[in-house]
Amino acid sequence: MFSIEHEFDSTLITLVDEGAAPLGEDIVINAFEDCVTLEQYNPRTDKTEKITLSMSQLHDLSAALDLPEGVYSLVREKDL
Repeated sequence: MFSIEHEFDSTLITLVDEGAAPLGEDIVINAFEDCVTLEQYNPRTDKTEKITLSMSQLHDLSAALDLPEGVYSLVREKDL
């Protein structure tokens, strides 16, 4: 299950783990104009962990989800 909310300067997506136990903590994705952040509560440290992806990293991740094992370098139109 997930939810989508539109904030003033970002889109907020929350992913809720469903299914058989053990379940993972919710993941909160905040998409800004220049980056995307992922946050998840870590019960072992009692802190919320945060990862920030640049838009370039996000595009690479998106492409990687559909590719077989290997090492790749994306060529973008502006790089040509």
